[in-house]
Amino acid sequence: MTGVATAVLLLSTAAQAQLKPEEMVETRQAGYQFMSWNMGKIKAQVVDGEESYDQAKVAAAANAIAAIANSGMGSLYSPDTTTAQLGDKTRLKPEFFQNLDEAGRIGREFNTAANQLAKVAAEGDQAAIKKAFGDVGGSCKSCHDKFRAE
Repeated sequence: MTGVATAVLLLSTAAQAQLKPEEMVETRQAGYQFMSWNMGKIKAQVVDGEESYDQAKVAAAANAIAAIANSGMGSLYSPDTTTAQLGDKTRLKPEFFQNLDEAGRIGREFNTAANQLAKVAAEGDQAAIKKAFGDVGGSCKSCHDKFRAE
């Protein structure tokens, strides 16, 4: 087992002692919903142009995404929080824990993309924000495609 895989298991064991599996799922879902809401703010202003661009609001949304990405959400993943144990209360496939190296790589890529989005949002270059936004979305999709049940 690699260092990343060991770290994920250790963190998930610590979180498990504090939260029930259902609470872990609810907490991580709330974090992802909050990130999604903030992604929507950026999309409306920078990608779709549905709203006027407000650099401060875009930067605030990007900072919220990065903060959640860097908050240690990995500790909310446990083998007890997959569809095999909780059915439709979650969409986390059990394969996540059979591929911890890949899950860790995807998670690191997501964190990097979220941090880059916050950085370019603070600078205000809309083209750079649009690219970074796409990178964050791509990292989300990568995890969903591999580890999220429909």
